[in-house]
Amino acid sequence: MRKTCLDVVYELAKQDERVVFIGSDLGAGTLDQFRDEMPDRFFMEGVSEQNLIGMAAGLAMEGYIPYVNTIATFITRRCYEQLAVDLCLHNLPVKLIANGGGLVYAPLGPTHLAIEDLAILRALPRMTVFAPCDKDEMARLVPQTLDLEGPCYIRLAKGGDEVVSDPAHGFTMGRAITLRQPGKVLIIGTGITSTRALHAANELADEGIECGVLHMHTVKPLDEAAILSSLDQVDLLVTVEEHTLVGGLGSAVGDLLFDQAPASASRLLRLGIPDRFADKYGTQDELLEYYGLQGPQIAQRIRDTLSGAGKQVA
Repeated sequence: MRKTCLDVVYELAKQDERVVFIGSDLGAGTLDQFRDEMPDRFFMEGVSEQNLIGMAAGLAMEGYIPYVNTIATFITRRCYEQLAVDLCLHNLPVKLIANGGGLVYAPLGPTHLAIEDLAILRALPRMTVFAPCDKDEMARLVPQTLDLEGPCYIRLAKGGDEVVSDPAHGFTMGRAITLRQPGKVLIIGTGITSTRALHAANELADEGIECGVLHMHTVKPLDEAAILSSLDQVDLLVTVEEHTLVGGLGSAVGDLLFDQAPASASRLLRLGIPDRFADKYGTQDELLEYYGLQGPQIAQRIRDTLSGAGKQVA
């Protein structure tokens, strides 16, 4: 997914002289072709993320469109004030490309796990937040960011992820995509959890439990209409996210229901990462299983909730 994203940025730069790339201590070989062909618009800075954001803001004020890339925790936690004051306050068109959203860097422990990034960036006025599900969808997203007003955050998965998106669905920023039509249950996912939601839905369908899957590639602004229009059809609404249960996708959906459909809030089940730092190391898949976010585990939580054995979280 990262390679696809950066390859598209390179293609955009060849077509539009406003595009610049700024990286923070990325690996050797990253966008070498960009650097060789457009050295005046390629910047590889050191471990100085606050400086990167200030630099991007200055370039944006001069009419450029900066794409900034580094590890998710560094581009969010480490320079949060710069994001708020330099980018969002001035509504500058800086595109933040975050490597390793969620549990991707599981072998490196809590310092590198971006499990609160959606929450803290959702809290910033004027910030748009994206989490595509696979590399093909990433290729459809990035060109649309070129003329997007204001700053945006693009959460990258590990790479090599299963491709479940379909070009026939198209791609419109802020518009959710129905990957499977809702039945008794509607699962709302974002990023790679939409893939896990599909696995769960397929498993439950074999048992006669029809589950729809709504892929929310844009976490902010949330596609409220897509959610509200489904409420009359489903008995259970489930959110699944590779993110803490505080402030992410589930919280966004919960806020929507509380404000516009409070009677439906009790039908919401939120699945995600508990409100604590990781106490396990391993692979991304191992931690997803540890937190109950793999397809079979999602399916079991839905079974338990429908049978009354599981506790719903509103």
